[in-house]
Amino acid sequence: MADTIRFEFISQERILLQEDVNMVIAPGASGVLGILPRHAPLMAVIVPGELVVKKESQEDRYYAVGGGFMEVRPDKVILLARSGESAEEIDLARAQEARQRAEELLAAGEMDSAERRRVMELALRRSRVRLKVAERRRKSPPRGPVPRGD
Repeated sequence: MADTIRFEFISQERILLQEDVNMVIAPGASGVLGILPRHAPLMAVIVPGELVVKKESQEDRYYAVGGGFMEVRPDKVILLARSGESAEEIDLARAQEARQRAEELLAAGEMDSAERRRVMELALRRSRVRLKVAERRRKSPPRGPVPRGD
């Protein structure tokens, strides 16, 4: 079996995942982070985006993450997120409605402050990420052990 690293993905509402995985790919503020077992320690700011978890003999799992912080140690990764949900949990229709509302508000240009505009742009980004992750569910076969050709 390939090396693993303990991954804990925790949002403000709940624990999304706690298990040994082979790789975590996360959207960092300075770019995409690929974390493997025995990675050098680091702290990173996580931006809203797509999180990918790879585990031997399983399909990749996709999550929408709403930003947060990640601590990496050689044997463990802890992601504390503002929000998070798996591809299977995302309601595609609600995500599309949220994106449309945010796009309409931004296009109307009736923002009463720069801060409100920033918040709406962030909401639009989150809704686009949720849609991207949800679309992966539709394209991917059901998860489970991958048959080996042994």
